[in-house]
Amino acid sequence: MIVGGDGGGPWTGGFFRGVLRAPLVSLFVGQRLGGLNAKVNQGDLRTLGELIEAGKVTPLIDRTFPLIDAPEAMRYLERGHPGGKVVITV
Repeated sequence: MIVGGDGGGPWTGGFFRGVLRAPLVSLFVGQRLGGLNAKVNQGDLRTLGELIEAGKVTPLIDRTFPLIDAPEAMRYLERGHPGGKVVITV
């Protein structure tokens, strides 16, 4: 799944990233990619906030780097697939 912001032009960003680019990229990589279109609303955000506060949703953190080691954090991401989020502490 390709997930991200709306950066890029009309053919490379946002909605078209998932609808057009993901299936095309799937032809050349060992994964089946697809898009996800989600509409966020206030009720969903409230429910998500309640789940986080209740401790039922927690991020999986692979590794934490201090800000001074941000370049190393980027190299770590480039080397492979982290088992969770890579966090840079400020």
